[in-house]
Amino acid sequence: MRIKPLWFAILGFLVLSCNEEDDGEHVDPITLYEKIDGNWALMSLKMTDEVAKANGVSSFDQNLGNQFNYEDFTIRFNVDDKMRPTTYEVGGDVPPLFPATGFYELSSDFPQTGGNAVRIYLFSDADHTEKTDELRITSVPGSNQEMELQLVRVSGGVPFASYTFKLNAAE
Repeated sequence: MRIKPLWFAILGFLVLSCNEEDDGEHVDPITLYEKIDGNWALMSLKMTDEVAKANGVSSFDQNLGNQFNYEDFTIRFNVDDKMRPTTYEVGGDVPPLFPATGFYELSSDFPQTGGNAVRIYLFSDADHTEKTDELRITSVPGSNQEMELQLVRVSGGVPFASYTFKLNAAE
């Protein structure tokens, strides 16, 4: 019956040889601020007549990407060394759809579940007390380095026009 001590020795060796899993050091999760930080160039700009769309009229989209110099449109979102939002700046000689410079913050640091778009609140002041406009992130940048933003114009609580900016990361 020398087999039992041998099995116990092998079992003990196996138990002692197991190491604790090393998951590395803790790092903070990647925020949307990290994903949108930098320069973005326009791929396309679409204006949608939201009233026509709501009433079932078939022709309610218009491509503005190649009109009014919008092919030169760029936007830069800046963050500080802690990946917190600071300023934004629109580049290109384009008609302004929202203020060309200012400060910003997101409605959430992370993408939302349930189809709710994260909003980019635009401000004229660094204290974020004077909101000037609001954009929606309808497509979050990922490995393809593309992002989609939407600006919705509302009158009396009813959307009448929206602008969808398809952007790609610019060097």
